[in-house]
Amino acid sequence: MTQSSINWVAIDADPRFQRLHAKKMAFLTGLMIFSLIYYFLLPIGAAYYTDVYRIKVYGVVNVGILFALSQFVVAWGIAFYYTAKAKEFDAMAAELVRDAEKIGAK
Repeated sequence: MTQSSINWVAIDADPRFQRLHAKKMAFLTGLMIFSLIYYFLLPIGAAYYTDVYRIKVYGVVNVGILFALSQFVVAWGIAFYYTAKAKEFDAMAAELVRDAEKIGAK
């Protein structure tokens, strides 16, 4: 099937595509909001809650350093979570691609 023979408006109107788009946007929006809040907690905490960030945990290691290092762990966690969740989106997209000729035939 060539690019010009696909009716993209029909595919866009398909309920399965709408469901895929809505689920993916909701997931990504939530993930983005969580990421931004977690990211900005470090500079906000360092600026306004210095007494908490100065609490010694072990030797020279304090809460601020641990929180900063936790950002790497959280970033990797988000990446793994997205990878697992993307498999669900990929399955939904594969179904649409498989039926693209039927859905969008002009």
